[in-house]
Amino acid sequence: MRKEKATAARPSEEKASPMHKVLTVIGTILCVILIPILIINVTLIVKSYTNKEAVPDVGGYFPLIVLTDSMYPEIESGDLIICHTVEPEEVAVGDVISFFDPAGNGTSIVTHRVVEIVDEGGALMFRTRGDNNNTDDKVLVGAQDIVGTYQNRIGGAGNIALFMQTTTGLIVCVVLPIILLVGYDIIRRRIYEKNKQDDTDALLAELEALRAEKAQKEVAAANADKQE
Repeated sequence: MRKEKATAARPSEEKASPMHKVLTVIGTILCVILIPILIINVTLIVKSYTNKEAVPDVGGYFPLIVLTDSMYPEIESGDLIICHTVEPEEVAVGDVISFFDPAGNGTSIVTHRVVEIVDEGGALMFRTRGDNNNTDDKVLVGAQDIVGTYQNRIGGAGNIALFMQTTTGLIVCVVLPIILLVGYDIIRRRIYEKNKQDDTDALLAELEALRAEKAQKEVAAANADKQE
């Protein structure tokens, strides 16, 4: 009866382990999330230093953290809102704008709705009010104080951003992900090297088996010749 030679599957041909798949998925997710955040943060930080008088933005868009419920229910305390830079002439009644508070310290930013546009000697002035307030803001907003118009919000993300500014938040949201990325890369490299070594060992074992089989055939052939 003819015997068929069976060759064992090599490690590289075997199905990837569940742990390897999990590590790959985790690494991909971390890269997709962290890389854009890192790029945006670096851009905002650089712009905040190069132009201290303006709110740093990326492509005209910039984030703000809401600290009060003056615009409830459309915007709530703890939300992260996305605004876009705008020319004062483009602002219309009903728009929600972010502006440097003319009644504040010059650095605080307020986001309220425009209820009236006033022309004072050729200068545009904006009367604003929070949706959750009963009265208009006491001081008119000048065109030079407008930062941008409200575009969208991410509910509760402002609280996360504030948490990230704390020491604990910095560790959890920045340091820990970096450690995970580095750890993932180290584990991935070790798995790759191990699989590579397993492939090499399997090839060497297969070669040895072929040599042994060849030697057996040669011995069998020699014995057959002697018997003849």
